[in-house]
Amino acid sequence: MKKKHLLLFGSVIFLIAILSGCSEINEPITSESEGIWNTYFVYPLSWLIIKMADIFGNRYGISIIVVTILVRLLILPLMIKQIKSTKAMQAIQPEMNRLKEKYSSKDAETQQKLQQETMALFQQHGVNPLAGCLPIFIQMPILIAFYHAIMRTTEIANHSFLWFDLGDKDPFFILPLVAGLTTYIQQKISMVGQDNNPTMQMMLYIMPIMIIVFAINFPAALSLYWVIGNLFSIAQTYFIKGPDIKQAKSDKAIARAGGKKK
Repeated sequence: MKKKHLLLFGSVIFLIAILSGCSEINEPITSESEGIWNTYFVYPLSWLIIKMADIFGNRYGISIIVVTILVRLLILPLMIKQIKSTKAMQAIQPEMNRLKEKYSSKDAETQQKLQQETMALFQQHGVNPLAGCLPIFIQMPILIAFYHAIMRTTEIANHSFLWFDLGDKDPFFILPLVAGLTTYIQQKISMVGQDNNPTMQMMLYIMPIMIIVFAINFPAALSLYWVIGNLFSIAQTYFIKGPDIKQAKSDKAIARAGGKKK
């Protein structure tokens, strides 16, 4: 459990570092920007945002929405693979728990047997415990590059959308609150089947608060990106995990009904 908590806090610190101050975050991105990161990751997304804005009559708010959806569609196969891998791990969790009870002793020989039987269990069910992590590491550079593109494309800051200026903070804090709420909903849906996981429970409340704090202090363009990305993820997760979500609701309803009868 301690390792899980360390991983959680490590992820939080990593997110803070990414959002609060990469060395080039205040430097405008152009075709002249140098380096592999700028040339092959950030600038192509910045160029796409500008081109989409031209197509939609110089409306950069619409452009951010469209490009956010395009990016999410691009990484959708990775997300599907990640969700399926998580479901596969959940399916064999009872058997893994039984193995842990069987080999509860902490001596080296017993722990070695536990590892051997756990690996045999993975092979039997065709589960790769690392398969759920790999898509995350592939997605992160793309999502971080998109964040950079939004923050460093100077044209965005000169335009408005709905009630806010894209280059300034939301004056009414509506977008930050919506970003936090949609982050909570997205994580809640993703947690179906993992309600007893304390690490996930912590993330359920920590991440929305972090997103709200960051969104309040960053330009509204970034909050817009977070809201659209979250809405896409909610729809995507519900589509993929729809049967599991319905089953979880049914199980809770039955449990409540049973409790009332007693």
